[in-house]
Amino acid sequence: MEKIDKRANILEAAEKLFIELGYEATSTRQIAKDAAVNMAMINYYFGSKDGVFMEIMSQRIADFNAQLSCLDQGNMSGMEKLLKVIEGYTTRILSNPGFHKMMHRELSMPHRPEMFFKIKNSMAQNLMIIEKIITDGITEGSFRQVDVRMLIATIMGTISNVAISPSKITSGTTLDINNEEDRELITARLIDHLKDLIITYLTPKNDT
Repeated sequence: MEKIDKRANILEAAEKLFIELGYEATSTRQIAKDAAVNMAMINYYFGSKDGVFMEIMSQRIADFNAQLSCLDQGNMSGMEKLLKVIEGYTTRILSNPGFHKMMHRELSMPHRPEMFFKIKNSMAQNLMIIEKIITDGITEGSFRQVDVRMLIATIMGTISNVAISPSKITSGTTLDINNEEDRELITARLIDHLKDLIITYLTPKNDT
């Protein structure tokens, strides 16, 4: 149990530091200090700072992939599945916008090719599941015919935009995405908007 706790402590401390300082400015010494472990433990569990970073990213991506896979295999309508995806993805991203920014930096500045391709490939797998949900809905006739890739880009782009540049919707208000209560309000507002958008856009139009 002690080993698991130390490993978890390292990951938790490292994630906070990576978000606050960035990857380059974070040292293994600082991670060890904040996790209350010696530096040898980082090498033991992860091999290096890069290994810690890879593990954090891998866990987050794998968690979302598992969530999507369960939804796709569940006994729900296509619309129910898609709305659940929107709710889950929005909540996941906005609950930790700093992490999303960190991942976005890795994709925009591929200094670490292994991490870049891991994130990119994992995201592609997740998008394939979402694409299948929409495509199946179109095939079944519960969704109208649309440009699936553009729809996915609209959904994901909107969520990412709010996480990275929240001022676009909070400007002129007292809302602050770094405040937990405000963040919950922003998250609920975004989920409601996207659900309304999807239902309106995908519901087949009557010819009569």
